[in-house]
Amino acid sequence: MSEPPRLNSIDGPPTGWLKRYIYSTDHKIIAMQFLFVSLLFFALGGLLAMLIRWQLAFPGDANHPVPILGRLMDWPGGLMPPDFYNMVFSMHATIMVFFVIIPLLVNVFGNYLIPLKIGARDMAFEFLNGLSFWAGLPAGAIMLAGFFLPGNAASAGWTSYPPLSAIWQNGREAWPLTPIIINFIAAFLCFGYVCAYGVKLRGKFVTGAVSILLSGVAAWGWVVGVRAVAFDGQSAWFLSLLVLGFVSLLGAINYITTVVKLRCPGMTMFRMPLSVWSLFITAILVLLATPVLGAAMVMNLMDHHRLTGFFSDGGVPLLHQHLFWFYSHPAVYIMILPAMGMVSDILPVFSRKPVFGYRPMVYAMASIAFLGFVVWGHHMFQSGMNPALATTFAISSMFIAVPSGVKVFNWLATMWGGNIRFTVPMCNAIAFVSMFVIGGLSGIFMASTPVDIYITDTYFIVAHIHYVLFGGSMFGVFAAIYYWYPKMFGRMMNDKLGYVHFVLTFITFNCTFFAMHILGIAGFPRRYADYTHFELWAHFKPMNQFISYSAFALALSQIPFIINFIGSWIWGRAAPANPWQANTLEWTDVTSPPPRGNFARIPVVHRGPYEYSSPCVAEDWLPQTRVLVEPASAKG
Repeated sequence: MSEPPRLNSIDGPPTGWLKRYIYSTDHKIIAMQFLFVSLLFFALGGLLAMLIRWQLAFPGDANHPVPILGRLMDWPGGLMPPDFYNMVFSMHATIMVFFVIIPLLVNVFGNYLIPLKIGARDMAFEFLNGLSFWAGLPAGAIMLAGFFLPGNAASAGWTSYPPLSAIWQNGREAWPLTPIIINFIAAFLCFGYVCAYGVKLRGKFVTGAVSILLSGVAAWGWVVGVRAVAFDGQSAWFLSLLVLGFVSLLGAINYITTVVKLRCPGMTMFRMPLSVWSLFITAILVLLATPVLGAAMVMNLMDHHRLTGFFSDGGVPLLHQHLFWFYSHPAVYIMILPAMGMVSDILPVFSRKPVFGYRPMVYAMASIAFLGFVVWGHHMFQSGMNPALATTFAISSMFIAVPSGVKVFNWLATMWGGNIRFTVPMCNAIAFVSMFVIGGLSGIFMASTPVDIYITDTYFIVAHIHYVLFGGSMFGVFAAIYYWYPKMFGRMMNDKLGYVHFVLTFITFNCTFFAMHILGIAGFPRRYADYTHFELWAHFKPMNQFISYSAFALALSQIPFIINFIGSWIWGRAAPANPWQANTLEWTDVTSPPPRGNFARIPVVHRGPYEYSSPCVAEDWLPQTRVLVEPASAKG
């Protein structure tokens, strides 16, 4: 079967720097755009975490004012006010979850890897793929605007529980021009994108641009006409996540369609790498869960502007908790399943063994995704729910340990007896497995209703979520960056800096977050800016200071990664096409980095992705596309 002689775009590769790197529809360039923006937000979220730890290390201590910011904000004595602390920890959580972990795992590696791993030229909907990035930028701009608007952003906490989210902070009115500015930014970005590809829309760009502008004007008119003077930081939080949810849906639709429709010949579903399976299942999660979050944001935004009473002013505040957690618990698996898939790709490569239990791994991921939808109530054991219902949520929560345990034992069995190469990606992948085990074991405590009632809103919860999302997701991200960096940039990262970054991050991470379990068991609560009025405050302070110093060291530990990431891009040695001797298509059938259109010829797949140490060949790796010549003795 001959290959279609076209790139998967209308007019071929774009010319000019602006169209090639800014207004590109190439899935690889879009992944890079998401990567750089997410890393910038990662730095911002980390700085916010340092403010939190400074405050908790020196609460109410005039001898230790907040550096720089205390004088810049003209705080009395340089000490952080409680309402500002509330905004800081809320925005830290929001930025890390919605603007760092989810984009890095889903938007970056989903965009970059899915077409390459299934033998496709590009994503199914190229223009929609580019639009998902440019529609996401206004969401980030709106979220950042919340820092400067009257009324602190996420002033009701990062979960924005009503009726707190309906209260106008500090009794101040908002800026009347804010809706105009926000809509102008959105319209400008969309208009620029449509104009850049107006020719490709074959004359329809005028209609598209006008419709986008009109939609912006309509949104502006709706907001201004109803309650323009009441647009504050909390409103920005709601609106930003609403826009971001729309972007997530665009990506999910694209991923599902690409995996279902654009697999190359021979690439059956059960010949796909586990990373593609994880991203496919994650896209289904996003498609089913995100509309619930969007509905909650719309209802809360309208309640906040006194237009409705869904949750406040006679509504049911508990309804918001159900809607929020019905999305947010699947969101935990949106943030961990892609990392599981990428680690499942990395471990066999550096163990030189086939992955143990390929199909059970797929079924385990699907089971985790399904169970993730039926356990949201374990976040609400103290809400007064019926004890029988609480028991149901507790049992279903414990069931998630079964498929999670299957994956952990399969990872260990994959490494068992293998010829393990302790490369930087492998070290980070092993760290992911070990940290995920600790986070999973601590999660069992929260699935038990009596225990959860005691540790709810303590630092035990903070420790658990960071072991899952930083120790799990971020170590998975680091493993993926070190592993696929040669493919993305055509350069090899420096191994010495990589090992330094890994060792320092691993040690300082555990010093920071394991101690939080101890604080939580002792009853230390979260969301308190000043705990000096507690009876045991002097007992809590030394441990908090140890955690804070460890957190500062953890932040400094990222400097080798920054140097390595940027420096290798400039002076790193050129990467061969397949530096790891891996079997999957992105390593065996394209150059590093791949050209636009990816493959010179559409590959044909003959086997699964993990044929290492195969007896059929002399080498210890067998690419998916390699054709084995049948011996003459076997033909007769």
